[in-house]
Amino acid sequence: MQVLEALDESRLDELTHQDEFFWLDIAGPTDEQIDALADRFGWHKLVREDLKEFEQRPKIDNYGDYMLLVFYGAHFGADGDPALTEVHIIVSGSYIVTLRHKGCDELEHLHARFQQRPAGSEQFVVYRVLDTLTDSFFPVLERLDETIDQLEDDIVQHPTDEQLQRIFRTKRLLVTLRRVVTPQRDLAARAIEDIKDLPGLDPDQTNYFRDIYDHLIRVSDTIDSYRDLVSGAMDAYLSTVSNRMNVVMKQLTIIATIFLPLTFLTGFFGQNFGWLVKNISSFWVFLVFGLGSLAVSCAILLWYFRRAGFMSSDG
Repeated sequence: MQVLEALDESRLDELTHQDEFFWLDIAGPTDEQIDALADRFGWHKLVREDLKEFEQRPKIDNYGDYMLLVFYGAHFGADGDPALTEVHIIVSGSYIVTLRHKGCDELEHLHARFQQRPAGSEQFVVYRVLDTLTDSFFPVLERLDETIDQLEDDIVQHPTDEQLQRIFRTKRLLVTLRRVVTPQRDLAARAIEDIKDLPGLDPDQTNYFRDIYDHLIRVSDTIDSYRDLVSGAMDAYLSTVSNRMNVVMKQLTIIATIFLPLTFLTGFFGQNFGWLVKNISSFWVFLVFGLGSLAVSCAILLWYFRRAGFMSSDG
């Protein structure tokens, strides 16, 4: 099985004449290249249009002796954030053609493995391409797991607005992954029967395609569990912020309550009636009745707050 990484007309003529199964993988194809391939292999005009349009949902279209698959993998972008890899795949009994806009290290590593060791049957090649794209989700999900764990630890220690933005960003990413993986999982369940029925392929690798389906179920379940974890992190953030706010409000309430009798006493005795303060005629009387009443009221309130547990750190 030959692996081609560029559109080589003479090489394609040779492989077609020898009736040898091959894999043509093109990163960043132009419209002219797609038209040339469609003319060479006689692809339907709808296939030609689909190959030029990216950002599609995962799907499988059967055209009799060949089929079109839109399949996704995952990778880390230049900024380190997870991103999706959309691959358009044409499968027939004589070849497999994969088209993608961006580089995909996993597929390029698969090139090298096929060149070093024979691939086996044609269906095994198709399986390895789909399996490689499916398994590319696992490193991304592992990184997300570490991110969520670290986020939960940071929230418990000290919640910040930046953590809230990270929660929303992670949640949007999981929604994007789920929007792709869920239909791709259903597609894999149906593709098992469709691919093995293509003329020219050996129907002896059905169990391999079931393995892809099992992996996609794991990916889908993992994404759902991570969504629950992110929702839990959001609840933890809101709970922690609320608890900290309650502590601040409790402290302010204690301060306001202590000043309440002080305000009453100073306001009451501050009225301009001579008989109200006529007995306060010396400095010592002022200290006992004026400042003393204020100090006693504060002491009584502090004693009550401590007895009731209002001034404890967990109260």
